Amino acid sequence: MRTWFWTLIVLAAAVGLALVLREHSGNVLIVAQPWRIELSLTLAVLLLLASFIILYCLIRVLAWIGVRPERFRSWRSLRSQKREHELLENGWISVLEGRYAEGEKDLSKLLDRTKTKSRKVLAGLTSARAAHHMGEFARRDEALTLARQSAQDDPRLSEATATVTAEMYLDQNRPQDALVLLQPLQDASARHFHATRLLLRAHRQLRNHDRVFELTRLLSRRGVLEKSEAVQLIETSAAARLRAGGYEEFKSIWGDLKSDERVLPDVALAAANIQAGQGNIDEASKILETALAVKMDARLLNAYSQCPPEHVARRLSKAEVWLKSHPDDSALLAALGNLCLTGELWGQGERYLLRSMKIRSDMRIHALLGNLYDRLGRAADAMKHWRLASSVAGVLPTLPAHRVLPAADTRADPTLVDVERMPAQASVVRDMHVPLAASASDFVSDDELSATADAPATRPQVPAPTSQEVDSPDAYPDEYFDSAPIPGVDLSQTSDRPHRGSGND
Repeated sequence: MRTWFWTLIVLAAAVGLALVLREHSGNVLIVAQPWRIELSLTLAVLLLLASFIILYCLIRVLAWIGVRPERFRSWRSLRSQKREHELLENGWISVLEGRYAEGEKDLSKLLDRTKTKSRKVLAGLTSARAAHHMGEFARRDEALTLARQSAQDDPRLSEATATVTAEMYLDQNRPQDALVLLQPLQDASARHFHATRLLLRAHRQLRNHDRVFELTRLLSRRGVLEKSEAVQLIETSAAARLRAGGYEEFKSIWGDLKSDERVLPDVALAAANIQAGQGNIDEASKILETALAVKMDARLLNAYSQCPPEHVARRLSKAEVWLKSHPDDSALLAALGNLCLTGELWGQGERYLLRSMKIRSDMRIHALLGNLYDRLGRAADAMKHWRLASSVAGVLPTLPAHRVLPAADTRADPTLVDVERMPAQASVVRDMHVPLAASASDFVSDDELSATADAPATRPQVPAPTSQEVDSPDAYPDEYFDSAPIPGVDLSQTSDRPHRGSGND
């Protein structure tokens, strides 16, 4: 727009000058002894303009020639900056894309070429990050040292170097080294949020729960942490503080917590355990009830169901009130069943546990039912639920009742002698004591146990065999036998097992 404006002004001036010169025709006389020059007015004006233009161009050319070295240095500097920017940009993009080797190559070229402090620091930090991701910690430390030396005179670059170094130390599980770099940043400015987050991470790795609690509250107030993350950190750190402080520091730590922090499951559970350990069952009940009124947590319900018998009635009435609003809560039903077992309310406890089992087949519920039926003398039902509890636990499979255990391998037992495989010249000591070996021949199934539950446990006595002295002690073979059942042999025909269904034993 400005170019068009000046063009119109020049054209208007030219047209005006042409009109003036056309109306005023005259001569210009220049006398310079011994010369006398006479020109028309138009020609004189044109010559004057031409001389001005030529002189202006000549001065501009001379000025350009005079500053040529400086302009050349500036041009080279601009070209070098452009190349350095391209290397830095390509290196950053490669690191962000995960092509660390290629990015480190570009950044190493930049480190060797650039003389600018800021670009050298940025290239060093980026190269260190690339080497860190590749696990080349020696090269990473070299790049960090170069960046730290280049950033000594600039506070902002020094803070950036310390922050990046601390973050990589935390990735390497070196929280103490990171703490040395981050603590000055935190002391200098409490609004350095990224450094504060890294400081929180370092204290978490060091398990400094007091500092974790303080920093989490600070970042939560500033809106830096998400609410769910902040709640989880406060719950973990506050519960750890309570467990570490014990009953001596319970008042101070508990008083420092807000009302919404006291009802967190881990916090309430830790506080209730401390009070219960000191015998303050009522205080423990109040803490658990306040937390359970906010959220029906399975761990809190489990803790609430474990109490002395004299406190069962109060807790049972409270839990039955909760059941009205949470009728399908399996953990609440299990807690009610456990309370009934503690108070010896067998029928009501069985109903609660069976309702809970219909909602969720849980190992603990099966174990409680097994204990209940064992107390009631219902051995078969108790065994059934104990077996189901072990099956739910997933440790061992539930073995069928009709299967017999495999025979034991007793070939290396030196106390047992295979008489049939002894040499002919060897005589057997008839009065030698016969040892009892591990055997599964007396295994009885569940059906047999139930059939003989009322009968007295008797077993026929096997008379000790007579023996003779052995002529040669070196004649014993290296292999022996056991009384364990052998596959394919009917154990009912052996002399050490009673015959079932026969009256001639």
